Amino acid sequence: MRRPGATPPLAGPVAVVGLGRSNRALVRYLLDRGIPVVGCDRVPPEQADPEIHQLARAGVELHLGPGYLRVLQERPFGTVFLTPGMKKDLPEITAARAAGAAVRGEIDLFLERCRGKVLGVTGSAGKTTTTTLLAEGLRQAAAPGGPLAGRPVFVGGNIGRPLIEEVDRIPPEALVVLELSSFQLELCHRAPDVAVYLNLRPNHLDIHGTMEAYAAAKARIVELQEPDGWAVLNADEPAPAGLAGRAPGRVAAFAASARAARELAEREAARRGGPVRAAYLAGDRLVAWDGQGERPLLEAGAMHLRGAHNRLNALAAILAGWVAGADPAGMAQAAAAFRGVEHRLEPVRELDGVWYYNDSIATAPDRTLAALEAFTEPVVLIAGGYDKGIPFDPLGPALCRRARAVVLLGRTAEAIQRVIEEAARQEGKAPLVRRVASLEEAVAEARRLARPGDVVLLSPACASYDMFRDFAERGRRFKELVMALS
Repeated sequence: MRRPGATPPLAGPVAVVGLGRSNRALVRYLLDRGIPVVGCDRVPPEQADPEIHQLARAGVELHLGPGYLRVLQERPFGTVFLTPGMKKDLPEITAARAAGAAVRGEIDLFLERCRGKVLGVTGSAGKTTTTTLLAEGLRQAAAPGGPLAGRPVFVGGNIGRPLIEEVDRIPPEALVVLELSSFQLELCHRAPDVAVYLNLRPNHLDIHGTMEAYAAAKARIVELQEPDGWAVLNADEPAPAGLAGRAPGRVAAFAASARAARELAEREAARRGGPVRAAYLAGDRLVAWDGQGERPLLEAGAMHLRGAHNRLNALAAILAGWVAGADPAGMAQAAAAFRGVEHRLEPVRELDGVWYYNDSIATAPDRTLAALEAFTEPVVLIAGGYDKGIPFDPLGPALCRRARAVVLLGRTAEAIQRVIEEAARQEGKAPLVRRVASLEEAVAEARRLARPGDVVLLSPACASYDMFRDFAERGRRFKELVMALS
């Protein structure tokens, strides 16, 4: 059971800004408890879907369309819940905060009221895979005869269904696994019992503004923990490893490097007291370390997931499950059986000796770099999309070395082509580069360029908002186009 943190009380009146899926669940939760709600969303009334209008019939005072935030300046609110992905320093929100409103998010209220043990996962890349892996391992541990037998497992946060409507029914013995974005964390006033921090790469700078602000939001998953919590940190990464000294509770470490993981875990255990917990790669094997000796868990080649980054994701999930009471060997078995999450290096089909992979989740260059490293085959890459303000420079050398061809589309096509051309002058070679106007054209061109034994990889290095609603819609459309090839 977590001790109460410094979460502001749920004072009224309450405004909920942004009426997407998670905040609709929040509104229903508040209404069921007799709390009046003012709902705000930028969608105009004539474009609002039936579920938003249903909220009005349930008693929500709606403010929709242009000027939807004006009400935050016109009257006082005790609490303002924001949708995670919006800027938090808009004038109307700043004014509400200055007038005394507590600015929070749905996840903050969930953490305040959840009685179960919460395990949270954040990082610039790998959150969904690690969260899902962790939940699968915990479910196996909770099966009859397992070390966590009988304990229900819930999954939510940035994936799955919103859990706020279930929070009062989640029992104290439950294990709750949450994927947590930087947007959600910057609205939190407390943190999970077990906090997993995978990595930090440039991302979402169009919203956060600076890397410093982005890093500060991620750091909250550790800094807001209680003294009985566990921080599970990537010892190979400066940002997570650098939080070890500021963690209020205990620290466990994972890494590709045995030295890094063991040094961090043993140092923090000696400084704080308590057990040593580390996980790392020993050659091609995933192992656990308790301060006394290595415990072999899994041959990396036995995993279905491709790529060195997924080995680290598996280590993080194994370690988080271990500190929560699961057996690391059982967690490793779950990792070996796991076949991945949709849109994350997802195999689509083989056609004429060419494999097609959907990695639409790659909305930043570092994800595309990791995807390229997952293949030894020549790659025909489909990339480009919405510009989030992240530099593409690292892509140039990697594409010159790893790609046979690159098919570019979207707003960022010119910028990506530029870094390829600049890198080619240094590398002495370059992939073929083709520019197209749509994903339909990209798939057709990639098929024309690919040879037997190649991989066609959709890994855009960009968000999808210039052409699609989100990365999932883009990935589904890619799969439809690939399956239609003949």
